[in-house]
Amino acid sequence: MDLKGIYTESILSALNGELDAQTIYSLIETPKHQHLGDLAFPCFSLAKAMKKAPIEIAEHLSQKIKGPEIDHVQPAGPYINVFFSKNEIARTIIPSILTAGAAFGSGEDGIGKTVVLDMSSPNIAKPFSMGHLRSTVIGNSLALIAEKMGYKAVRLNHLGDWGTQFGKLITAYRKWGVEEDVQENPIGELFKLYIRFHQEAETDPILEEEGRKAFKELEDGVEENIRIWTWFRDESLKAFMTIYDLMNVKFDDWNGEAFYNDKMGEVIALLEEQKLLETSEGAEVVRLDDKQLPPCLIKKSDGATLYATRDLAAAIYRQQEYHFDEALYIVGQEQTIHFKQVFGVLKKLGFSWADHMKHVPFGLYLKDGKKMSTRKGRVILLEEVLNEAISLAANNIKAKNPGLQNAEDVAKAVGTGAVLFHDLKNDRMNNIEFSLEDMLAFEGETGPYIQYTHARANTLLRKSPIEDVEFTSLSDEDSWEVIKLLRLFPEMISKAYTQLSPSVLAKYLIDTAQSFNKYYGKVRILEQDSELGSRLSLVQAVVIVLSEGLRLLGISAPDQM
Repeated sequence: MDLKGIYTESILSALNGELDAQTIYSLIETPKHQHLGDLAFPCFSLAKAMKKAPIEIAEHLSQKIKGPEIDHVQPAGPYINVFFSKNEIARTIIPSILTAGAAFGSGEDGIGKTVVLDMSSPNIAKPFSMGHLRSTVIGNSLALIAEKMGYKAVRLNHLGDWGTQFGKLITAYRKWGVEEDVQENPIGELFKLYIRFHQEAETDPILEEEGRKAFKELEDGVEENIRIWTWFRDESLKAFMTIYDLMNVKFDDWNGEAFYNDKMGEVIALLEEQKLLETSEGAEVVRLDDKQLPPCLIKKSDGATLYATRDLAAAIYRQQEYHFDEALYIVGQEQTIHFKQVFGVLKKLGFSWADHMKHVPFGLYLKDGKKMSTRKGRVILLEEVLNEAISLAANNIKAKNPGLQNAEDVAKAVGTGAVLFHDLKNDRMNNIEFSLEDMLAFEGETGPYIQYTHARANTLLRKSPIEDVEFTSLSDEDSWEVIKLLRLFPEMISKAYTQLSPSVLAKYLIDTAQSFNKYYGKVRILEQDSELGSRLSLVQAVVIVLSEGLRLLGISAPDQM
């Protein structure tokens, strides 16, 4: 039930056309304090049209706003505060949640549409660090939310499996690598070689030239270079799958940069055909002066291609393969210019679908205030963080609930949930200072807190199961605060997708869990009286919303903890 919609209609009927419904809806606010009502409408925007002071307008209009769902209206300075009929609203909201179950909050905006999400995209032959966590979990959550909105979501893992860095790594392996060591610990040994290359290159510039040459040979199909590169890729994917399995993240498409090697010729041919390519200092570029952007580099002076060339080829291939209505690139904010260039070139090529491509940027994980760097060895490994979180969760379960069934599965859900939620509750544009202590806290605004609230509510239902119970009424203020939050769930899902920000949903779940725990602390929920069935219905509705909300963040909700 859309209370803002109900209030909008009542205000609209009280006015004489001074504002339209959309404007009224956008102006309605939710008061911070309970005594100020359920919703508030500010009258400032009416002052000019009605030639009255906002306070006078509020006094006048509050007498004309009525409706079956409205208990009373109260002017407060320039605001009109509305108080809804608790029982009338609750009798609609709670049964609708119980009837819909996990489908509650589903939308129709995406029905018949496809969205592709370019997400995660780690570099092969490098450890999966915390630096790739954000793209992975933000992308996975947006995919789940998109599906909830009716879209077909296609998850793309555009692996970093091509580029000059692989020429450097092949060079390092030939100079210092030991095959047996790499076979025993592929990612660890390749990581050491990668770091050593850059350390040695600081005093030996010839190494950089050797690395570029090795990559050019890889592009040209030199058999030995291809063999080494394929080995690096296969071993990396095995290691990555372990981490994706821990986080329960899956992909529909694993085509990395190398997949588009034979598709870049088509892009260059299109650019030449439309006379968009220009030569600049021996390189070939597309000028984007009209978009106030630097030239997009398509081919270097030595003939090697670049990220932009492959991203152009990838975009064209994805449109041909998936016929997407939207394409989201969940990539760090440092790549903002790059994607503006790619989208700009696609538009110059006449592809109208480029208007529906969006870069979804995000901030960085910082270590001691500095950007993490694989090249400099300043990196925190995600698998180690996840395993430590799971271990801590297992220890907590053993101490507090030693007889818990499926303790290992619950520990995995709680541990990974702690890490994922810590990321997703932050606004995606904010940088996050890495703190294992904050991430693994099991109290406060954390994933485990919401999971525990969900488990607590399930415990109540096990003690007094709902059997053919009808919601009739609840008269206390604490239940009303929970009900008002529950009815916001569909709106929060839609808002999270519109803003491409799972933090909207994460913060909503914190508020809902806190409100329910306040209710739990004040009300004797299992007391045998006439409202028992209604209270249990409310508890069941909370379970549905918390469980589904966590699922949309990619987090499991154990029934017991």
